[in-house]
Amino acid sequence: QVQLVESGGGLVQAGGSLRLSCASSGRTLSMYIMGWFRQAPGKEREFVAAIDRRGDSTYYVDSVEGRFTISRDNAKNTMLLQMNSLKPEDTAVYYCAAASVRFVRSRPGDYDSWGQGTQVTVSS
Repeated sequence: QVQLVESGGGLVQAGGSLRLSCASSGRTLSMYIMGWFRQAPGKEREFVAAIDRRGDSTYYVDSVEGRFTISRDNAKNTMLLQMNSLKPEDTAVYYCAAASVRFVRSRPGDYDSWGQGTQVTVSS
């Protein structure tokens, strides 16, 4: 497992932007498939985006396609989620996660390590 720490959450008005960061202290993130998930109150944890080890391929849930961008900098051991055109329905706790698998996955159960989460609140 790898220790992950998210940062960058906050309160923003609808239409605004936030950038979330995920950093690892210890093991290099280049060994892992990385993903972002979110969980709103009373709802199950939901896949948001994922990126392969080299950052060549990215995947998104339909609801964020075109608004969110996932990226990684393996040299800095970090992963980012740029969120633009935010909507109130994007409000949730956002988690970064790492998976010791070969190909990108979207199920929470496929990920081995999780951060503590960061709150994103979008006001209307």
